[in-house]
Amino acid sequence: MEFHEVVRRRRMVRRFLDRPLPPGALDRVLAAALRGPSAGFAQGTDLLVLEGAATARYWEVTLPPGRRAAFPWPGLLVAPALVVAVANPTAYVARYAEPDKVATGLGGGVEAWPVPYWFVDTAMAVMLVLLAAVDEGLAASFFGVFEHEPAVKEAFGVPSDRRLVGTIAIGHPDPADRPSRSASRPRRSTGDVIHRGRW
Repeated sequence: MEFHEVVRRRRMVRRFLDRPLPPGALDRVLAAALRGPSAGFAQGTDLLVLEGAATARYWEVTLPPGRRAAFPWPGLLVAPALVVAVANPTAYVARYAEPDKVATGLGGGVEAWPVPYWFVDTAMAVMLVLLAAVDEGLAASFFGVFEHEPAVKEAFGVPSDRRLVGTIAIGHPDPADRPSRSASRPRRSTGDVIHRGRW
């Protein structure tokens, strides 16, 4: 598929078919995430990949059965793979404390960073996963972990110093999936978004 077509087709799908992924597809999607940029090549992004019983465990932790009846996207729960995007702030602080980066002052701690690049880089890895899923003929949806971060970290043994940026559901789109109400909002034009030379 041409790159521009992949970008055009990418959208958040919230209803999946209960079908396994094609052999090798998930590995190819995940490999794309490794090609994302990384400040100082700190490489502080990890991906927690959940399939089979592990996806059921994820939903038990984040959406207990008592809350599922009111959940507006039950088709999300059948996605065959979940990928939790994990940022490692410590990797960035350690990298920027090394001799070639120490002059930046960013090696002193997370509070030294005016923009937390561990979130920026992990978000870029997420976008690569979303695009790679489309390129494989699959669909994906990114959603937040929010208040469930401590419980998910505990359930899956994620180190305490890591931050969960969000979760990506990957699978075959259900033809009955419809864009959310938010998607009906008009897209800003390039003239509104792009400022050449000055605002």
